[in-house]
Amino acid sequence: MLKSLTELFERDLKRLQNELKAFQSEEKLWETTGVITNSSGNLALHLIGNLRTFICHDMGGFDYVRDREFEFNGKGVYRDEMLEEINLVIKQVTSSLEGLSDQKLDELYPDEKFGRPMTYAFFLNHLYGHFNYHLGQINYLRRALEA
Repeated sequence: MLKSLTELFERDLKRLQNELKAFQSEEKLWETTGVITNSSGNLALHLIGNLRTFICHDMGGFDYVRDREFEFNGKGVYRDEMLEEINLVIKQVTSSLEGLSDQKLDELYPDEKFGRPMTYAFFLNHLYGHFNYHLGQINYLRRALEA
């Protein structure tokens, strides 16, 4: 399972990079439309912060201090900065997951994020689903803004 998750996270982090590159202008990264409140730039920052917190820091031991408020309210981060940050996330997620054992997956994750105990395997699957939920939002918003 760890090998598959590593491959899937790497593939989809590259998809995130491709989505950000597909925006015709950097300004569009920070725009919304209609009732949508989170820009693609903010969703990308959120995905970076989420993975760096829960996989890279908590599971892999990498230094990181999350600024969740900035993830949703910060503006104007250059696309190239986010692309470089995603490169770092790819390396750290890969290293973090490679450092886990199959036995660790069956252990309880130390924090109850959903009001009940969960295993590392459950939480990693949740993180992967969460990532792709927001990746789909970024894709949809980009197409809506550039139609």
